[in-house]
Amino acid sequence: MEIRQCETSNDVAVAGAKFIYARAGEAIAERNQFTLALSGGSTPWHMLGKLAEYELPWERMKIVQVDERAAPDGDPERNLAHIRNEFADRISLPVENLYAMPVTDEDLERGARQYERGLSDLAGAPPVLDVVHLGLGGDGHTASLVPGDPVLDVCDRDVAATGLYNERRRMTLTYSIINRARYILWLVTGEGKAEMLNRMIQADRDIPAGRVSQRQATVVADAAALSGHHQT
Repeated sequence: MEIRQCETSNDVAVAGAKFIYARAGEAIAERNQFTLALSGGSTPWHMLGKLAEYELPWERMKIVQVDERAAPDGDPERNLAHIRNEFADRISLPVENLYAMPVTDEDLERGARQYERGLSDLAGAPPVLDVVHLGLGGDGHTASLVPGDPVLDVCDRDVAATGLYNERRRMTLTYSIINRARYILWLVTGEGKAEMLNRMIQADRDIPAGRVSQRQATVVADAAALSGHHQT
C-alpha cells in the first residue's frame, strides 16, 4: 500500500485527479479503454471537477458505480447525479459510457445480477476494473460494505444488494471485484476518519475497509485523516 499525505482536502482532490488521469492514460494506451468505478462522498465530487480539466480521449472511458442508494431517479441522495454533474456532463462523456446501477428495480437482487452481467461484458469474465475509487466511513465502511451486513461475506458475486443502512438499501460492488482491480484509490479527509484510516492501513479485518486488498492500493489523505497513523 502506498500512502500519500496532502495538507488539505483540496490537495487530496487534486492528487486524486492526477492519479486517475495517469492511470487512464496508461490504460487507454495499452487497452484502448479505461474503466473507472466511482464511490460517493464530498471529496470525490471535488476531485472529479479537477479531473474534468484534463485533456484525454474521454470517449474511451467507461464509468461504473461502486455503490448506490435504492432511491428514485433524481433523488439528491443518489451518487449518479453528482457523477453526471461534476464530471460526465462536463467532458461530454457519451451517455452509454456511464453505467448506472439499476437501483429503481423493485427487485434489487435481480438488478444486482443484471449489473454484474454488464460488468462482465465491459471488463471481461471475471471483470477487471482499471481503478476502483473508495471512500471511508466513520464506522469503517467502504463502498456499501457496512458493519454487520451479510454482503460482507459474499464471495461468489461481484455485485450485491444490502440490507437497510441509514434507512436505505444499497447496491454495491463486493470484495471480489474490488480486490481484483488493477488499482484501488482511497480518498480520505478529516480528523473524524483518523481512527478508522489507521485501522484500515493496519488491515484490521474487524472493519469492512480493512478487508480490502492492499497490494494495489494507494491512499491519498490529508494530514488530519492521517493524524492517527504512525509509520513503523
